[in-house]
Amino acid sequence: MLPNIISLYIARRFLSTILAMFFGCFLLVLLVDFVELIRRGGNKETADIFSLFLMSLYRVPELTERILPFATLFGSITAFLNLSRRLELVIVRASGMSAWQFMRPALLVAAGLGIFAFAVYNPASAYLKDLSLEIDARIFGASFSMSGQTASQGWVRQKGEDGDSILKAITSFDNGRQLGGVTVFSYDKEGNFIERVDARSGRLRSGYWALTDVLVSSASNAPRQYDSYLVSTHLTPEEANETIANPNSVPFWELPAIINQASRSGLPAHKYRLRYQTLLARPLLLAAMVLIAATVSLKVFRFGNVGKMILGGVLAGFVLYVVTELAKDLGNTGLVNPILSAWLPAIVASLIGFSILLYQEDG
Repeated sequence: MLPNIISLYIARRFLSTILAMFFGCFLLVLLVDFVELIRRGGNKETADIFSLFLMSLYRVPELTERILPFATLFGSITAFLNLSRRLELVIVRASGMSAWQFMRPALLVAAGLGIFAFAVYNPASAYLKDLSLEIDARIFGASFSMSGQTASQGWVRQKGEDGDSILKAITSFDNGRQLGGVTVFSYDKEGNFIERVDARSGRLRSGYWALTDVLVSSASNAPRQYDSYLVSTHLTPEEANETIANPNSVPFWELPAIINQASRSGLPAHKYRLRYQTLLARPLLLAAMVLIAATVSLKVFRFGNVGKMILGGVLAGFVLYVVTELAKDLGNTGLVNPILSAWLPAIVASLIGFSILLYQEDG
């Protein structure tokens, strides 16, 4: 019974510390975002403090999804340091538990948080983001250039009845079918530049983009303003979804259907496969953060140099984050298999942390 009681105690300590770290960051992001919304909505008659606060509260969960690995790293370091400073680790070791035994509840907590993150938190954050967009449209008059999901990439080349064109959007809605902050460079069938089109918003129709609040510029004519403007395209809704829509805006449980739809349409769907595998790999990534925290904080009071070892753990966590982002960029372009891009950084980090702990604890 004693090992079970100790394991439950350690798991509770780790869970409370990680959650405290995460919600502390959550409140900080919420405060900064709320102040920014007050600045934006200060001259809007439709804006009130409560609506602005709800809007910020609804969209912050999506912004804080990337914080969870760092909250796990810093929370684990803090938990290990507290256990060591209060000599609780000494008592645990004296009771006959090895380092691997009292680390097991911490790893299970991290894995459980990772499962909760992709199964519950991710779909909930996507739903709340949609609610925030509705409030944004009501307060700011559907200013699509300032709200919505960030478009997944820069310029998109498309063909049309009138020739080729290159399109860029600041934000996207409805899985890439509706855009905000649109810029289009149009060319004729011989490849000669015709005009530049800047629009506040655009919606994909059958065979064309319907743009609104448009400014058209060309070398031969003065800039012209139009309420609406059409740009021909052969893009299908599935292709727009793959090339324009941001995969981070798609809930986890909807990703398999989108991947299957893209595959049936002959599209690669690299970004959505990578997003799906990245979410699945989240439990292993959080467990790797716990292992990294253990390597720099389990024996700090025995050997000294507390600050240097903690700084080493923080740097190792940021290096892991950079490597993960680099692998993600390679997976998005299709240069590396999405499964490999999503899982390899977490696997390598786990093996490195496990090897260091094996050397520290077992020699």
